[in-house]
Amino acid sequence: MTMKRFLLVFSIFTLLLTILSTKAMALDAGDQVKMGLAKQKFYAGDVVGAHNLYKEVLIKNPKDAVVLHFVGLCEFTLKDYDKAEERFNKAKEIKTEMRYETYLYAGRIFQYKGKYDEAIADLEQYKKLAPPKEALEEDVDVWIDQCNSAKKLIAAPLDVKIENMGPEINSKYDEQSPAISADGMKLVFNTRRPETTNAPVDAEGDGKFFQDIYFSDFDTLTKKWKTADDVPGSINTNAHDAVTGISADGKIIFIYKNDLKDPQSRGGDIYFSKIVNGKWRTPENMAKPINTTYWEGGACISPDAKTIFFTSERPGGSGNSDIWMAKRLTKTTWDKPVNLGTDVNSPFDEAGLFLAPDGKTLFFCSNGKGSMGDYDIFKSVLENGKWSKPINLGYPINTDKRDGPFVVSANAQTGYFASNRDGGLGESDIYQVDLSNYAVLEKDGKKATNNGLSILKGVVRDGYEGYGVAEVDIEFADESGAKVGSTITNENGEYFITLKGGLKYTMTLKKKGFKDLIEAVELKLGAKETFTLVKEFLLKK
Repeated sequence: MTMKRFLLVFSIFTLLLTILSTKAMALDAGDQVKMGLAKQKFYAGDVVGAHNLYKEVLIKNPKDAVVLHFVGLCEFTLKDYDKAEERFNKAKEIKTEMRYETYLYAGRIFQYKGKYDEAIADLEQYKKLAPPKEALEEDVDVWIDQCNSAKKLIAAPLDVKIENMGPEINSKYDEQSPAISADGMKLVFNTRRPETTNAPVDAEGDGKFFQDIYFSDFDTLTKKWKTADDVPGSINTNAHDAVTGISADGKIIFIYKNDLKDPQSRGGDIYFSKIVNGKWRTPENMAKPINTTYWEGGACISPDAKTIFFTSERPGGSGNSDIWMAKRLTKTTWDKPVNLGTDVNSPFDEAGLFLAPDGKTLFFCSNGKGSMGDYDIFKSVLENGKWSKPINLGYPINTDKRDGPFVVSANAQTGYFASNRDGGLGESDIYQVDLSNYAVLEKDGKKATNNGLSILKGVVRDGYEGYGVAEVDIEFADESGAKVGSTITNENGEYFITLKGGLKYTMTLKKKGFKDLIEAVELKLGAKETFTLVKEFLLKK
């Protein structure tokens, strides 16, 4: 037998096995062949082609539960949940030769639509009928847990007001990953809108426009956000560019890049860019030990710029994508990254990081247990050197849709997050949430005497030459003398720190070659907007 003939016979044999595996033996020979070809197309990624073939078979066999299942599976994959639900429900009514997986996908649709009791019933039925190992692999218990979490959270809604940020920020395209400076004045986010009519699309991916980074400034006169535009400078390219975090002072952004044409970012790496004279510099790769040959998905930095948090799929984690942190060693180097551990990371994906201006409240997204379905926003608080078990931020900030990432201004009065919930302008929009009645920076969410922070910033200069002095160590003590914070000036002598408002502090400035300087400052607490105090200091030799 020639090799060509062998391959032909093998292909026919494989096709026959595929046909038999559908269990659609009541179909005529022509429909059985179509079922086999459709299944091959589906697993080759041609879902539309598979859907068309399955529908042809369904026309002649409208009461075949197996055919209904596969038509519904295609529609589920194409996210046409209304039609998929109709197919699965009909299959469940027929039952004859019905595939037990029908209950799985029907349950997932009910969960997506917020019909939690129906979802739990179908998922439990799937568990009864499916082989135990298969049910475990499908994470059914996690989805049931998510349904129960959703019911519990919806029964105790938060006292918050959520508002779509409107056409000034959102579009009919996908908006994601808001990041905000600590003073609440600069917002950056990702969008898949076209910059021009000839904008390139991701032909090798989903066929949509490539992701770009946009920004908006808050207008203090109108109290509104200005119309968003792409960030000025050398950041956005003809590939995917995505912001994942912004420094508290708004002068550094962290970027995720995955460009198959760029050997440096292939596979997914973290970059950073600094703003100089109103324009963002060409992004620089974070390099080792932050980036590896594994996937790194994004980063944020602590308000004092001494600790970086990032997501990675490197070995040593708890699941697919975990949260890691690294301490700064020098201006350009970082210590060996440390995994935040199983109290924070789950066997599932963690993503979308933001460390609040208080330096101890970490917000992130997860699709594991405790969520309402898909990705939810969680928070973990650093207490006595240990991160607390994550707490779901609650409903209606979280829903059964994809919610997050989440960021909050220093005064903790306003938060921002992305969501693909119903009622938006596009696929996913940026939303603003009024947190006046929800103490989001408190572990239990209850009001404290002072839940907000204020900002102190400025420049430390040479007392004789007038130039900014870099790497000046600045420590802050409260009225009892306890150290409450520290920071260091950048290459231009600029400093920035967030501290509790409504209190008095003692600042101690130290730099080798200069005399120590001790100053007293008082930070007020803004009622609606973050209070910011600007102070300059002169160091003398």
